[in-house]
Amino acid sequence: MTDTPRPAAHPAEPWSYETTAVQSSIPRGLGQTIGLPIHAAAAFQFDTLEEAQSEFQYNTGLSYARLQNPTVRALEERLTTLEGGAATVAVASGQAATLTAILSVCRAGDHVVSASSLFGGTTGMLGNILPLMGITATLVENTPDAVRAAMRENTRLVWAEMISNPAGDIADIRAFADIAHASGALVAIDNTCGGAGFLARPLAHGADIVSQSLTKWAGGHGSVLGGAVTVGTGHDLTRNPIYTDGGAQSVLSVRGDAALAWRQRWFGAHQLGMTLAPHSAFLIAQGLETLALRLQRESETALALAQWLEAHPRVGKVSYPGLSSHPHHHLAQTYLRGGQGAVLTFEVPDPSAFLSRVRVLRIAPNLGDVRTLVVHPWTTTHARVPEAARHAAGVTPLTIRMSVGVEALADLKADIEQAL
Repeated sequence: MTDTPRPAAHPAEPWSYETTAVQSSIPRGLGQTIGLPIHAAAAFQFDTLEEAQSEFQYNTGLSYARLQNPTVRALEERLTTLEGGAATVAVASGQAATLTAILSVCRAGDHVVSASSLFGGTTGMLGNILPLMGITATLVENTPDAVRAAMRENTRLVWAEMISNPAGDIADIRAFADIAHASGALVAIDNTCGGAGFLARPLAHGADIVSQSLTKWAGGHGSVLGGAVTVGTGHDLTRNPIYTDGGAQSVLSVRGDAALAWRQRWFGAHQLGMTLAPHSAFLIAQGLETLALRLQRESETALALAQWLEAHPRVGKVSYPGLSSHPHHHLAQTYLRGGQGAVLTFEVPDPSAFLSRVRVLRIAPNLGDVRTLVVHPWTTTHARVPEAARHAAGVTPLTIRMSVGVEALADLKADIEQAL
């Protein structure tokens, strides 16, 4: 007796985030695994020349692992559903995802407008790497008025972080989308601190592209690198020459509604080969299954710590979007659900002395780990960023960035107290 495998679980009806994270993209049936298997393969077979020809023309199935792998594809499908998008390409790191997202809509001569409250690696890419390709970027205050004033005729993309690293600024996605779309540009949101769609779904508010580091909350255990770009639906590419050059043979004419998603994969995987390994995809998919539990707990603890630190006599400025004192607190209430995130910053009189004394907190340049991690951004993650840009990102010589883990609140408070 045999049981024909049924399709991978995919919510025909609206499922909760938690259910989607553990049930989606896993086939049902006799002998099927209850979790995602790892497909360790560099290439896949064809029965005929015609099959191979069709696959290399349309790339809808499996041919070569730089382009597609069943484990990676299952992760991509899960991320697409969690972010409420149309398609996802998974790549080797968050930086690879950022590069893929930008180069999917920009070429030499084009312009990017970006909020200046950014991860140091993104600031470096906009200022050091893209100019080598003839793409310019203007970094502005994270407000609609500043973005509107910086728009040019050749602006193809508006970039911002959903929850900025490390200042906790919140992107006003709806306002940014109105500004960008009126000029024929697209909006890309780095949703790393939004937790793979758990805290925020930028595509639901008008964003066209979501980029993120899967190394952080999606992985969740500091054990894997990865990134992803997810595209939404309904974006207008008719004013972008990358998609319209060539007339009837243009990317837009040939690919239609799938043009943006096709270019993401073609650029990030096919051309640049920034491929996510199947074992990495497996670890990230596992991490997604507990993300909601972890990030909910971490957000609650982060809020409690931020409130406590804000009242502490030996602590300076505290920045966390869940605090009413944060300038973007009202935007956090609009765009975030299930908490205001797990990252906060606070200033101490002597960062070196403070960090030398911590015993529960660990000094490491990562976010989204189950362990609470602290770092001194001025000398590490943002050290190569120009000083003015560091201040614009919410980083001063006294700033400590904390990514809150799942430890007990009382233990974290006691460790911070003794270190202070």
